[in-house]
Amino acid sequence: MEVNKSIKCSIENCKYKYPSEDYCTLSQIKIGTHEANPTVIECTDCESFELK
Repeated sequence: MEVNKSIKCSIENCKYKYPSEDYCTLSQIKIGTHEANPTVIECTDCESFELK
């Protein structure tokens, strides 16, 4: 597992979060939304998230 310094992450229970730093281990992530017309940050989701 290698850290990707281009993708920051603070979600401790994500399978892809690097254990000792706030970074992701994926080479790329997919960002999506659960809203028809997203207007604020709370409308966005990391669709690459997987529970540990």
